[in-house]
Amino acid sequence: MKQKLVTLLFAFSIINMFGQTPAIKTNYSNKSLTASDMVTNKAMKPVKKVTLDDASILIHDYDGSLFSFDLETETIGWTVKATDSYTEMCANKLTISDGVIYVPFINGEIFAINNETGEFFWKSRLGTITDQIVLKDQTPVVYNGKLYITAQNQNQGSNLYALDIKDGSLSWNYKLDAANNDIPLLVFDSKIFTQSGSNVYSFDANTGKLLNQKNFEEAMGGKPVTDGENIFIANDKDFLFALSPNKLDVLWQFKLDENQYNIKERIFCKDNKLYFAAHGTNVTSLYAIDSKTGTKIWKTDFKDDNIEYITRENENVWGYTKKAKLFELDLTNGEIAFETKLTTLPVSNIEFPNDDNLLYYYCDAGLIQFDLNEKDENVYYMRTSLMENIYSAYLKIIR
Repeated sequence: MKQKLVTLLFAFSIINMFGQTPAIKTNYSNKSLTASDMVTNKAMKPVKKVTLDDASILIHDYDGSLFSFDLETETIGWTVKATDSYTEMCANKLTISDGVIYVPFINGEIFAINNETGEFFWKSRLGTITDQIVLKDQTPVVYNGKLYITAQNQNQGSNLYALDIKDGSLSWNYKLDAANNDIPLLVFDSKIFTQSGSNVYSFDANTGKLLNQKNFEEAMGGKPVTDGENIFIANDKDFLFALSPNKLDVLWQFKLDENQYNIKERIFCKDNKLYFAAHGTNVTSLYAIDSKTGTKIWKTDFKDDNIEYITRENENVWGYTKKAKLFELDLTNGEIAFETKLTTLPVSNIEFPNDDNLLYYYCDAGLIQFDLNEKDENVYYMRTSLMENIYSAYLKIIR
């Protein structure tokens, strides 16, 4: 009997070590969800393709409101807020598909909005007003008639939700293993890739069927990305992993320099290369590595500062640091092409208009138009009031 027990424990350890797929769980629906996980929706108008208001920029302000700002007339076209008046926080990004804006709010609400008029197509709520689900650091992904997003519920754990973009109703959902989940998911090859705690999952995007689940030693806290062949995801500490999309096998792993960690969402792929930035104790770095082999191509260091944000624009990497340093690096060699110290600290992403000499970001004072030639910060839209505790803001030029 003792020998059999040891054998079973050994087999269980092997399964945990290599992250083999557990028994497939039954997908959840509104019939089996608790009240705090329930999805409710209200459709106002049928969703239809809408012309893009390409003179405007969408601003998800740090007070939680979303509005359309006309860059030509410098006027606000429309404003939308979450139903709960106390939801004064921008914690998520938004997505535009066929002229429809899909925006989540921290209180669990998700809206589908006409980008021209601000009128609602539908409203959905994950959870209830009294027992709220938290939507934080999410980018809604629209694919093949569904919207995918992960949500946190401290009492019930986190869920992966798939909503029908026609009316915001629940198509399927899956209860994840960890309570916290604040990293955007990835859709690739008709599969959903996401993380929860120390697990990485893949699901069938249409049905929600769990395809694979891989367990790691550390919590996985990086945004999953793809080079069109494999999946890449970082843990909360100092490792980046390359995974096969079909079985989630580890193909290679890359270790950050000593005292560097936490890639989070500072990562993207281009032309079979991975570009990512980590935080550090004394030195933070921006890396370029080969996506096929994990071999380092170049590394650029920033001393006594942390890179807060990076993005790709044409053939270069743009970003800013915690100490308000705006920079541009050459993708091929990591050399600094542009660098300046800002007087205003960005709290949003960077958006680039068609004019090569300009860029936009948001700060505590409002929308900043930055002239790259003059290195001049122009307050394009000024807020009438300021908040002390700012989490983030988000910009999206409509085009």
